[in-house]
Amino acid sequence: MSSKLIWHGHANFEIVTSGLNILIDPWFEGNPSAGSASGDVKKADLVLVTHDHADHIGQAVDICQKTGAYLGAIVEVAGKCKSMGVDPGKIVNGIGFNIGGTIDFEGVQVTMTQADHSADQGSCVGFIVTLPGGGPCLYHAGDTGIFATMQLWGELYDIDVAILPIGGVFTMDPRQAALACRLLGCKKTVPMHWGSFPVLEQNTENYKKELQARAPGTELLAMQPGESIDL
Repeated sequence: MSSKLIWHGHANFEIVTSGLNILIDPWFEGNPSAGSASGDVKKADLVLVTHDHADHIGQAVDICQKTGAYLGAIVEVAGKCKSMGVDPGKIVNGIGFNIGGTIDFEGVQVTMTQADHSADQGSCVGFIVTLPGGGPCLYHAGDTGIFATMQLWGELYDIDVAILPIGGVFTMDPRQAALACRLLGCKKTVPMHWGSFPVLEQNTENYKKELQARAPGTELLAMQPGESIDL
């Protein structure tokens, strides 16, 4: 069964696979790159949140309440979402999970990774998502700078698509992200966290050049907000 990746701008992605809709960092309202609203989300089964900054936690609570989706996040952020109204029975593992841990959600394997960034509560994280039936493996890095142990995740997982921030200022820039691709050994990369605000990288041209220099074996998938690709 084919799977699909949709970019809603910034770090907001949707994975559609095996009848499941998985949202990561569902920031719609206030997101200048988003072409749709959270109210347009009619189906969600799992909502993953990398950290609790407003441009990442976004409308996770509202979407979980409206659709009955489960919420997956680090323990402290899961607790915060519970206090904001997420049904405790709809929080993965009852209390969330933590870095290095893996959950199985209806055949989708989700591993939480570290990310070097700040957060109001808990720690910022990323997610390695392995789709069912030998499907693709995706790595959503969350907000992060580069760190050397990305290489370990690349050794442990055969990463097909690495979704990496390239905006700079608050996260990795194109040069760091290109080197991250080499560490991860990923086949393809989708850049995120760019173009949303004037202070960020405004296009993917610099990333393309850096990839050619530092990770020529990684294919650039330069998505535009609202675009979907088959995995």
